[in-house]
Amino acid sequence: MNDASTPETPTPVLEISGLSIALPGGGDRARAVDNVSFSVGAGEIVCVVGESGSGKSVTAFSVMGLLAKVLKPVAGEIKLEGENVLAATPQRLRALRGDRMAMIFQEPMTALNPVLTIGDQIDEVLRIHTELGPAERRAKVLGILEAMRLPDPERIHASYPHQLSGGQRQRVMIAAALILDPALLIADEPTTALDVTTQAQILKLIKEMQERRGTGVLFITHDFGVVSEIADRVVVMEKGRVVEQGPAEQILKRPQHPYTRMLIAAVPSLKPAVRPEPTGTLALETAGLGKTYRSGGLFKKDRVVRAATDVAIRVRRGETVGIVGESGSGKTTVARCVARLMAPSEGQIMVSDIDIAQMPERRLRPYRRKIQVVFQDPFRSLNPRRTVGQSIVEGPVNFGLTPAAALVRARELMTLVGLQPDALERYPHQFSGGQRQRIAIARALAMEPEILIADEAVSALDVSVQKQVLALLDDVQKRFDLAILFITHDLRVAAQICDRVVVMEKGQVVEQGVTSEVFSAPAHPYTRSLIEAAPGRDFATGEGG
Repeated sequence: MNDASTPETPTPVLEISGLSIALPGGGDRARAVDNVSFSVGAGEIVCVVGESGSGKSVTAFSVMGLLAKVLKPVAGEIKLEGENVLAATPQRLRALRGDRMAMIFQEPMTALNPVLTIGDQIDEVLRIHTELGPAERRAKVLGILEAMRLPDPERIHASYPHQLSGGQRQRVMIAAALILDPALLIADEPTTALDVTTQAQILKLIKEMQERRGTGVLFITHDFGVVSEIADRVVVMEKGRVVEQGPAEQILKRPQHPYTRMLIAAVPSLKPAVRPEPTGTLALETAGLGKTYRSGGLFKKDRVVRAATDVAIRVRRGETVGIVGESGSGKTTVARCVARLMAPSEGQIMVSDIDIAQMPERRLRPYRRKIQVVFQDPFRSLNPRRTVGQSIVEGPVNFGLTPAAALVRARELMTLVGLQPDALERYPHQFSGGQRQRIAIARALAMEPEILIADEAVSALDVSVQKQVLALLDDVQKRFDLAILFITHDLRVAAQICDRVVVMEKGQVVEQGVTSEVFSAPAHPYTRSLIEAAPGRDFATGEGG
């Protein structure tokens, strides 16, 4: 890590001075960004942190000249190596993007073209910005793919985005961003959707590239574990303003502003919470559960993928059992089988001593009520054309409750999840992400379930909102004596909310047990690798993590 006490270079790679960006009228504030100033030096990583709506991504997009048309810079300067990009023409901005500055986005699948090979997409950057011939460009692309530690660069070069894993696609995005050796690299939440081992690899890669090339890095994140791993300096933003900035060690260990202290205190600890041993009746048990996918055709060789094999899980009433593992480990497949959103290929799923694994759809109806799911993205699972009240009462009415009784229940549940009952008349887009997740929980509880499946239910939320939703899940579990199956790739969250954890790798359970025992003395090498890869695992929160 760079010595934060050294004087800044005479001309920083990036210097933002007094930047203000106006919002359209009618919002909760006049400016998305208000009088923001900070800099990024060569070979320095500056992390900008804050909750959704703090202005951190708007700031990053304004540097790249990628702001939405409704957002207008009204004051200040953004200087890239001394040149004010706010005064640059569209043609000049296009030249600067890729050549002197580049950006890595949060979701590479939306940033990569699905109909072009990886090689063609990176080659396009060189074709536009350099005079290199085809052979030289190909050699340079293969070289950067190799530098990204991608396996078999020739194969990756010829592959399409959908043929790569999430971590590989993110490496490709970094390769495309660094191919022209930009002075500034902007990374907007590049590891949020990745599991811990892939996240650790990507962070290490960015750190190595930054040190080797002397690139200045502006890293947007809400994850303080990531900040503690890579940041030289930290800028904290709240509601469009910078409330605190300084060397990483100072901000993390001696935060001055109440907002910074609140964010740090909200980070879940990797040290498991002390939880009483669950003694409720058995609500769910799987035995020999498996799911196999077969594909092929008349002229294609049959392909068999075993997404889950011989999975045995038990969850009691009043107990939270977490399933953790990397993407592709089979954890979501198991959850979808348990909820009977898909039929398993083999094994048993015992609910109330009845095996529902192969039960035909017409007989499943009563069990649909007993098992409810809260998904990762509530905006996609709530109907945008229906009020939240209509969404909450729909299930109970379909199961025989009168509309009036269902509405009474919906109003009670809105209060329970911390929202006003009169908000039932509003639509999903009128709520924040955390509020939508509360509504999704209320909708699930309206069915009076015995088993609640939370599939990455807090992974997209800010740490402060995440803390509130986890407390809410804990509260409703006690009130309704729920059995909760909690799917997550975030070990910090699992440590705080799960009584027991099940660790899955490549479709198989490799370890399971009491959370505190598994985290303190993991028996399987894969479990140890997951815990060791957790970003900022030595980072202690303000609550004694």
